[in-house]
Amino acid sequence: MVESLLKSLVCIPSFSREEAAVADYLQGWLREQGLQPFRRGNNLWCVKGSGPAILLDAHMDTVKPAVSWETDPFTPLVEGERLTGLGANDDGGSLVALTLAFLQARPQKHSLVLSLSAEEEVSGAGGLESVLPKMEAAVGPFSCGIIGEPTGLKMAVAERGLMVLDCTVEGVSAHAASGEGVNAIAGALEDIRWFFEHGMQVTQIAAGLQHNIIPDRCTFVVDVRTEGDNRKVLEEISRSVSCHVKPRSTRLSGSRIPADHPLVAAGRAVGLETYASPTLSNQALCPFPTIKLGPGESARSHKAGEYILFSEVERAVQIYLQLLQAYENLG
Repeated sequence: MVESLLKSLVCIPSFSREEAAVADYLQGWLREQGLQPFRRGNNLWCVKGSGPAILLDAHMDTVKPAVSWETDPFTPLVEGERLTGLGANDDGGSLVALTLAFLQARPQKHSLVLSLSAEEEVSGAGGLESVLPKMEAAVGPFSCGIIGEPTGLKMAVAERGLMVLDCTVEGVSAHAASGEGVNAIAGALEDIRWFFEHGMQVTQIAAGLQHNIIPDRCTFVVDVRTEGDNRKVLEEISRSVSCHVKPRSTRLSGSRIPADHPLVAAGRAVGLETYASPTLSNQALCPFPTIKLGPGESARSHKAGEYILFSEVERAVQIYLQLLQAYENLG
């Protein structure tokens, strides 16, 4: 079942905000397993059990394939236990493993909510964030959650957030030969250097109309991976640079689950290693404690030749089941 479901997912293009076809397929597949999935937009969820609710979320959308793919990214290539294809690692492995664990789980004290969400790769408003209120209306507030992402089956107990900043420096235009004017590029250099020195990445820059005009505006984009509250990070940045800084959003703050939370204790009880993740996921959208855990490796994601091992997914199913049972035992 692991191989057939993974191959089916790879075959169906499911770019962010274009997940309708894969959502249709998964909705039908879940019904074939005897489940009654709910759907809103391209998001699906199922409920099992009763009691305090635990979210089990994985996303169905993918990035677009890099131009350097040497095989068809939508044709699954199986070599032994290795499956290569777009989305196999991010997030097909976790989606399949969480789904199969949900099917096998027999919760006694909790309700489990399997969430197969859309728009994760773009942190879209039509993804998990849009359906959390619907889920909680049915099962009550979530006590905690497991976010399925490729973590090498290590337990991410913290995650960096994200801010994208649009920065602008104003100058005064003049003829390039005159020695007059105020060059906006020169004014931007000091701030750009500050961002780099503080571990932030300037990823786009634009200035100038033509070679013989001093540019009166320079704009650049900064990718900021944050720890803690984005608003506080933004305040510190704004005090430290001279350019005008405008965040596209501050909603994707970093997250951390308390070290003594029962879900973390359950993870340790089944031998899971903990770490802090540098990558963003649906954890940022959950206003309740979560861990991030799944098969595959983050380094394989978003690149040509992305792959997953069937053995990784099969082991993840057992790890999820052990973790849920350990959590119930602690409760």
